[in-house]
Amino acid sequence: MTLPPALRYFSAIDATWPAAETWVDGAFRLRRGKGGGGRVSAASAEGPFTLADIDRAATAMREMGQKSLFLIRNGEPALDQMLDEAGYQVKDPVILYAAPCAAVGGQTDGQAHWPPSAAAEAVWACGGIGKGRLGVMARVAGPHAAIELPGGVVFCGVDGDVAMFHALEVLTEMRRQGIGRALVVAAARWAEAQGAAVLSLVVTEANQTARALYASLGFAAVGRYHYRIEPEGQGDGR
Repeated sequence: MTLPPALRYFSAIDATWPAAETWVDGAFRLRRGKGGGGRVSAASAEGPFTLADIDRAATAMREMGQKSLFLIRNGEPALDQMLDEAGYQVKDPVILYAAPCAAVGGQTDGQAHWPPSAAAEAVWACGGIGKGRLGVMARVAGPHAAIELPGGVVFCGVDGDVAMFHALEVLTEMRRQGIGRALVVAAARWAEAQGAAVLSLVVTEANQTARALYASLGFAAVGRYHYRIEPEGQGDGR
């Protein structure tokens, strides 16, 4: 099958890892994250913009008690350049990966349910995934589940024909035993059962180990994005 274009996955991100609140203010979509991380706290362009629009969005983010953080997607070099010239620094270049669910072969005995068990929450906590990100998971409106194996857990949500998994975590002492691979396969089987045709994810460019795992399972890079963040103190007095 032909995989969907890159922009389709950004709507899947918003649906399967949702902000507490989102709205359009001028040229930018703003997100209130409530401690859920950059993906639910960054502003993204909705149309033509000026430096004044950037400053307006930055002010709104600061007033929410968030850092001034912008998401730069494929095909947005003008925004990237304008933020660079304004002193914003690149943060966390990310790759979008996707594969047909059916192409992620295999069966596992991962248990899918919601809410997560105490054991799953403990695994997530060991990886720094705490209350804020658990709150993000609980906000998903569509089908969603924590998929658990002993020593590992992953969260998966479905947005129409596209499923996306997040927060894959394996206890340090249980790594290199195939648990991560088994969790991805379990996510594919669960997503198929929910009617999804495609399984997707995002991973930082720097995470070579995870990228090698996803490539070995048949995932292909379908898009990229990064953030631009305002240096500490730059917004003072503005």
